[in-house]
Amino acid sequence: MNISLTSYQEDLLQSFLHRMETLGISLSEDQLKQFLSFYEELVETNKVMNLTAITDFEEVLLKHFVDSCAVNQIPEFAKMNRIIDVGTGAGFPGIPCKIAFDEKEFVLLDSLNKRILFLEKVVQELGLSKISLHHGRAEDFAKRVDFREQFDGCVSRAVANLSTLSEYCLPFIRVGGYFIAMKGDHVDEELEAGKKAVELLGGKILRVDTSSLPDSEIFRSYVVIQKIKPTPKKFPRKSGLPSKEPLH
Repeated sequence: MNISLTSYQEDLLQSFLHRMETLGISLSEDQLKQFLSFYEELVETNKVMNLTAITDFEEVLLKHFVDSCAVNQIPEFAKMNRIIDVGTGAGFPGIPCKIAFDEKEFVLLDSLNKRILFLEKVVQELGLSKISLHHGRAEDFAKRVDFREQFDGCVSRAVANLSTLSEYCLPFIRVGGYFIAMKGDHVDEELEAGKKAVELLGGKILRVDTSSLPDSEIFRSYVVIQKIKPTPKKFPRKSGLPSKEPLH
């Protein structure tokens, strides 16, 4: 490997592998190298660009890599072959999921071009295929015929309330597909406020799964939504409105 690890980091790496195996994910040597290269790129670029507040090796492994791939616990994720990550930021959960589940196709969308340029470098460095990166707003891309209702699923770890996030994400998903919103452990109030929006957008909340990341006290809730009918053409509304005036 290109990265020189201390014995302590080697121990952390073994813990990472164990956590991934707990999630049902066995990583090859090549995949492990890809994760380490991604870590290196993330931390180096973060010195000149604000990508993440989390840069500690142990924390990145758990709070970014394991956390992203833990969506694998949701049965509906296995049914997704073409997946969009809306508001991917520094590439989460899209890049770790692409590394771990290489057979799936991923599309990563973000409104900040410098993040997309960073991710283009990551994809090239890691030699990832069946992945595309796009700079733009969800409100605009969801109106495009080559994006609207073209995906089996969407996974998003973006920081937005469920109403807003659903307006960003559900228009991309085909009828019968799924949206998995990755949230913190307190979602009851947000869920109640978002129910109407999900219905307006053609979705149905199936359930909320809550679990802790392996060997940690970090809890994550997964709001599992199925697309049961086409999203009305008026959604998403014009740029900025979904966040300023969430549907309710």
